[in-house]
Amino acid sequence: MIDGVLVVGASAAGLATVEALRRKGYAGRVTVLGAEAHLPYDRPPLSKQILGGSWTPEQGQLRTPAALSALAAEFVLGDPAVRLDARARTVHTAAGRALTADAVVLATGLRPRTLPGQDGLAGVHVLRTLDDTLALRADLAPGKQVVVVGDGVLGAEIAATVCGTGVPVTLAGPQPAPLAYQFGPLVAGLLAEVHASRGVHLRLGSAVTGLAAEDGRVAGVRLATGEVLPADVVVVAFGAAPVTEWLAGSGVRCDNGVVCDSRCRAADGIYAAGDVARWHHEGLDALLRLENRTNATEQAVAVAGNVLGEDRPYTPVPYFWTHQFDVRIHVHGTLTADAEVSIVEGSVPDGRFVAQYRRGGAVTGVLGWNMPKQARQRRQDIAGAVLAGRA
Repeated sequence: MIDGVLVVGASAAGLATVEALRRKGYAGRVTVLGAEAHLPYDRPPLSKQILGGSWTPEQGQLRTPAALSALAAEFVLGDPAVRLDARARTVHTAAGRALTADAVVLATGLRPRTLPGQDGLAGVHVLRTLDDTLALRADLAPGKQVVVVGDGVLGAEIAATVCGTGVPVTLAGPQPAPLAYQFGPLVAGLLAEVHASRGVHLRLGSAVTGLAAEDGRVAGVRLATGEVLPADVVVVAFGAAPVTEWLAGSGVRCDNGVVCDSRCRAADGIYAAGDVARWHHEGLDALLRLENRTNATEQAVAVAGNVLGEDRPYTPVPYFWTHQFDVRIHVHGTLTADAEVSIVEGSVPDGRFVAQYRRGGAVTGVLGWNMPKQARQRRQDIAGAVLAGRA
């Protein structure tokens, strides 16, 4: 019998863990420790609806206060975890609390990467938290020039949203097109065309080396070519790192995330879920860490079951989606830039298609461009090992 569960992290993975525990019949003590003072909220809208102003922060909340109360869990918010004693299953917090439980679930997520000289410079933003989004939104104005540093999913989403507000925006990064290293030249090239046609200035193919400043405020973005892109506002969105520094000396192994077995177990009584978890995927026979909303929820459900003794491996088909302008992209499986890509449904000229990605003769992933249902139906095309044991 489990005497208490402590969930460290009050975002999607943490909340989903609590809800899954309750659905599976666990009636014991549950404590949720969160670094932010906010009640659990969803992160995907931060770069889209909330940044663009079509949603209020309250619309981004994952659950109402009444729904959270019905979970009968204690939420300790605004108090970051600073140390874990894995043997004692005790988490120490910045405010001096010591929280102990029979099972501890680590769901601390990610921390944005930054550029040298970024800290303390006015006009420079990251986008990971609700407060980050609100600060960036307050800094946007039609007369300002925004540069987004980062040509991956988050950077491209931010650029699309900012452009939609009528503020001039430049997207900078080393890839030849947005998400080129993942989507390959065909789909990434189409995405670049969409951004350019809507007014995003693409300054891609050159690494960003730093920032230029005047009187304590950002004035530009330096490229490896020596060019400086003028900027009144800069958003740094070129990746994030798992929040694991506080686990040093805990007895839990950390290497690009919290390293776990196939049950998402990092140590006896210690589990991890969401962006911070790097677990052994039995179907792929490899350590895998996924940074997306869908995995956060699905992995949390698997962790809750294993905390309660189900003893099942977590073997998902990787999945993520992104929405930029009027394009919705849904990806199942694994894509690589050097894969053989073929259109298996729809057509590129029609703006609706499903692309199949192959390597070594095996289908490794499918991508739907404005065809989410059809892309999901093509999941069964993905090489058998990934789908092993999936319903």
